[in-house]
Amino acid sequence: MTVGGEPQFIGREDELKVLEELAGSGRPEFFVLYGRRRVGKTELLQRLCSGEHRAVYFLAAQVREKDNLRSFKEALKEGLGGDSLLDGIELPDWSAALGFAAERAGDERLILVLDEFPYLCDSTKGLPSQLQQFWDTRGKRSSLMLVLCGSQVSFMEKEVLAERSPLFGRRTGQRRLEPLRPTEALNFFPGWSVRQRIEAFSILGGMPAYLRRFDDSKSVEDNIITEILRPEGYLFDEVQFLLRSELTTPHTYNSILAAVAKGASRIGDIAVNVGVDSPTASKYLHVLRELRLVDREVPITDPDPLRSRKGRYRISDRFLAFHFRFLQPHLSLVHAGRGERVLSEFVRPQMDALFDDARVDFVMDHLRREAAEIVGSELVEVGRFEGKYVRAVGRTADERTVAAVVVPSGTRSTATLENELGGLKAVFGDDPIKLVYGITSRADRPLEVERVPEGELL
Repeated sequence: MTVGGEPQFIGREDELKVLEELAGSGRPEFFVLYGRRRVGKTELLQRLCSGEHRAVYFLAAQVREKDNLRSFKEALKEGLGGDSLLDGIELPDWSAALGFAAERAGDERLILVLDEFPYLCDSTKGLPSQLQQFWDTRGKRSSLMLVLCGSQVSFMEKEVLAERSPLFGRRTGQRRLEPLRPTEALNFFPGWSVRQRIEAFSILGGMPAYLRRFDDSKSVEDNIITEILRPEGYLFDEVQFLLRSELTTPHTYNSILAAVAKGASRIGDIAVNVGVDSPTASKYLHVLRELRLVDREVPITDPDPLRSRKGRYRISDRFLAFHFRFLQPHLSLVHAGRGERVLSEFVRPQMDALFDDARVDFVMDHLRREAAEIVGSELVEVGRFEGKYVRAVGRTADERTVAAVVVPSGTRSTATLENELGGLKAVFGDDPIKLVYGITSRADRPLEVERVPEGELL
């Protein structure tokens, strides 16, 4: 979505508010921002740098140290208002570069962003140690707000945030940027109905860069063809770019994700499908869970979730799930220019199911963030529930059960609903509080929620 030719800043208000508070703290700040590619880190930081404070935004490249230092000098010059002192000097290393920035900042706040920090570390061995020395000797007594940003989640967690890192204990704050909430994602498509917006979310999830690619002047299906089901599409190879950026051997991970997308949800079934033993499959799934690409969901009704054998794996990212269900198995057809056939034979018949599954994301988000106002107590636990009517379940701080009910279309059975609610009562010992969810025609409030009076079924 654009306004006046520029992309509109959608979501991230809370994250931007925190960064602006740190910028105005009056103290030296060392902030670490990270998250997978396309999640909106750069746009968030550029919005911060366009505010009232002086700022230097530097995007590192995969080039030699000398080239990055040269580019950093230009960014520094611009951020300092054309500081002529930079014309006659060379910055020999990053210690000198950061020291110069701290000196020229003086007593006035200077935001200094090093975006794609892992690229700098690739070209400069020992950079975290250099940065530690700078911060301990100069940075923590300067007016800098230093922000390190990176898209390689595993690198940022292990080499910047972990205890073994030279930078451990130096940061004054950190944030792993996650995909947008379901309701925020709908704001990218003002020209579509709520149904169409949810369909787009069911395919793309909450990744801002993906959401921006769909054009709401066209149909959802036209966008699927243009952006996904042809080799020239922006999203055609996006999943492989993501996996290659995070994983050194993506082949087995591809097979694991493909197996889960096809319906294998238990560790044994996944291992058999991929052709590895269960410990090996478990190791790969652990990495995917750390990257938050896969979830292991244990039924909320399980009395011992930590030791449960009932956990099921599911792909947590909607676009990854779409890729491995509909694009990966039919790559030959797409490369042959048969994307329309893939759409008509495989995607279109599943659109209702995609919509239905995405609707549960909205319900879960409401349970976590807003349902407390309706039930009168905070929900401390929320999970999906594989019922025909009851699609999610929550437990409140005062140990009440909340059943999120979505009435299915077509033939309805009150007996089925009674059985599902009875099963919850048998586990938790109380009659569940029933919240019935429906979809509205209002994009600003896509869910309608009604609490069912005690003693009534619906």
